[in-house]
Amino acid sequence: MDDLIAERRSYVAGTWVDGDEPLAVENPADESHVTDVSVTPLAEIERAVTEARRCFDAGTWADTPPAERARVLHAFVDHIVAHRAAFVATMVAEAGQPAAFAERAQLGAGVALARGTIDLYLSMQHEDHNPLPVDDLLRGGAALSIRRHEPVGVVTAITPYNGAIIMAFQKLIPALMAGNSVILRPSPLTPISSLLFGAAADAAGLPAGTLSVVVEAGSIGAELLTSHPFVDMVSFTGSTAVGRRILAQAAPTVKRVALELGGKSAQIYLPDAVGRAPAGAAAVVAATAGQACVAATRMLVPQDHKDEVVEAVARAYAAITVGPPSDPTARMGPVINAAARERCERFVATAEEHGGKVAFGGGRPAGLDRGYYFEPTVLDLRDNTNPAAREEIFGPVISIIGYRDLDDAVHIANDSDYGLSGQVFGADVAAATAVARRLRTGAVNVNVGGMFSAYAPSGGYKQSGLGRERGPDGIRAFQEVKHLAISDPR
Repeated sequence: MDDLIAERRSYVAGTWVDGDEPLAVENPADESHVTDVSVTPLAEIERAVTEARRCFDAGTWADTPPAERARVLHAFVDHIVAHRAAFVATMVAEAGQPAAFAERAQLGAGVALARGTIDLYLSMQHEDHNPLPVDDLLRGGAALSIRRHEPVGVVTAITPYNGAIIMAFQKLIPALMAGNSVILRPSPLTPISSLLFGAAADAAGLPAGTLSVVVEAGSIGAELLTSHPFVDMVSFTGSTAVGRRILAQAAPTVKRVALELGGKSAQIYLPDAVGRAPAGAAAVVAATAGQACVAATRMLVPQDHKDEVVEAVARAYAAITVGPPSDPTARMGPVINAAARERCERFVATAEEHGGKVAFGGGRPAGLDRGYYFEPTVLDLRDNTNPAAREEIFGPVISIIGYRDLDDAVHIANDSDYGLSGQVFGADVAAATAVARRLRTGAVNVNVGGMFSAYAPSGGYKQSGLGRERGPDGIRAFQEVKHLAISDPR
């Protein structure tokens, strides 16, 4: 695999580290062996934390002027861009993603996000006057009240397999730009591409200890990184179940925790917009095979239009070509592994047991004997109580549910443990926006599939997470707030 990223070892505090245990990486598109990656010994993960602490406490990176940090991080991004071809080939091989998705939605969007985040940080005030009533100033004996935003310290960044690179950019750049030291731990399912961040740190001249990238086959290292007393913050993107465990692991040392977790997002079609449903359904599964936490996998349509929408979406899914990234006609690839495919199969069967109907798909595509493929699947559900409408499936399965009126649509959308994202479509923009304001979710897209910008926040309500990434809030997430009360003793 000469076209892949060359380095197959961990990067710990400025050095490349060999391990005794190999981690075999599988290509989900054909079940072939991509390559082996050297697993980081637990002692080296401990060293990554210790060196991150030492580097931060010494102020090696944290005290570097913001303009200089920006220069180094632009060089960091430049190195990644220079290795674009290997980066994309690696993402395609280890995640089974279409090349266009790896190129645009991960690398291209990630680079734009990184540079935008650097610019946003430089445009923000990180120390400013904190207005107080005159009486408070006089009682306190202070002449100045200053609010200062400082780095949190040592940050653990844990990224998922479905968006390993875009999520790494989303965590690393604001954390590093704010002056923190970071240990990046990618998913064991897709570890290779993230190693380029170590090479970029080396090439850009990041001080040793500022960034480490560690690889593991299980979760022992991650547990160390979420519980170690030297770690000040954990930023995690992944399932709600794992997010709960991270909260528990971080609690004894009262770490700051930022979590972007699961979703069961709804896309609501007002009566004047049902014609847009097939395109909205296709967006759920195309490129990602439904493996996106923000995927709007619950489609809510007027009850008297439901049958026609189910038929139209089924036709749209029938037109989606499923295949490996090497097939230029394929619009949808595999899910990540056999367990993910079995989860799809199990939820389709459970949906039927609870009265749902399979309008299209529901099984493995014909003619694809190797690879973890599952058909784009349309479920016709009677109501929101069906397990397929309650749980995150994380595969190419959409559920269609009818609503009586807009109040009922809002009720159904909000009747979920999750609240990560949502969509509302309507020719009457004011009416659609009124519905959007009533949804209990971290983001709502009105007449658009979504917006991804360094200047716009993302994050969840309820069990979809804590905190925000991207935008000013995403930068502040990696900063502490210090209050300075200053008086002249003369």
